[in-house]
Amino acid sequence: MTIKDCVRTYSQKLKLVTHIPAKEVEMMIGHILDKNVIWLHLNANAEFTQIKELEKLVNKRATNYPMEYLINKASFYGETFLVKEGVLIPRPETELLIDNAIEIFKDKKETINIIEIGTGSGIISVMLALLLKNVKIIAVDINEKALELARENAKKHKVEDKIEFRLSNLYENVPETDIHMTISNPPYIADDYKLPPNVKFEPSNALFGGNIGDELLKDIIKDTNEKEIPYLLCEMGYDQKKPLEDYLKSFEVKEYSFYQDYEKFDRGFTVQFKK
Repeated sequence: MTIKDCVRTYSQKLKLVTHIPAKEVEMMIGHILDKNVIWLHLNANAEFTQIKELEKLVNKRATNYPMEYLINKASFYGETFLVKEGVLIPRPETELLIDNAIEIFKDKKETINIIEIGTGSGIISVMLALLLKNVKIIAVDINEKALELARENAKKHKVEDKIEFRLSNLYENVPETDIHMTISNPPYIADDYKLPPNVKFEPSNALFGGNIGDELLKDIIKDTNEKEIPYLLCEMGYDQKKPLEDYLKSFEVKEYSFYQDYEKFDRGFTVQFKK
């Protein structure tokens, strides 16, 4: 069977789980052959012999198993990152969090010290290390598997000298005081929220933030203020703007702002605390 025939045949099995079945089959074939899409298109009439391996991937994807876990990679901010089961899959909306951080520090010449809480696969810290010349980052997580993957991504993108990965629950193992910013995409989904089928394969401790969902976000706000860190940038749930805005009134804040994601849902905030 040719590559073109495989794409046509096996994409039929994925019509109920994705709006791009043919593209996903191409991605699987590319993963098996270690080739990019351009090569596949140029060699569409070539024989493909690893049918059983492809069938295994297609059948697993048909159960709503995430594509990123199947091919062990995801695109984020124009770069490719390693992805593994047990660690949260990167989302496009998190790119906005990075944009906001870059905007704050784009003209700063001195060394910038940043804490990332809940680094996961390391995408935020790695991108900040790539985009900010003079940055030092401490990236923490409670998940050893996530930290291991984040180190791999830092090494892949050659920024391991700019990031220290550390096992820590929030600031528990972060005694440093000269920090300019905390950035975080923490768990913020309410515990009783029914997840879409594909998201159920991702780690619950990276998704669920408590009974209401914003508990961890509030802990991060409180702890960041207590550590006298000037800036805090966080991603949040679409329905959490009002309670978090009310909560911020408990602190001495110089200014704050909320931003929306690509679908126009409230998705995060930037806070500058008074020193």
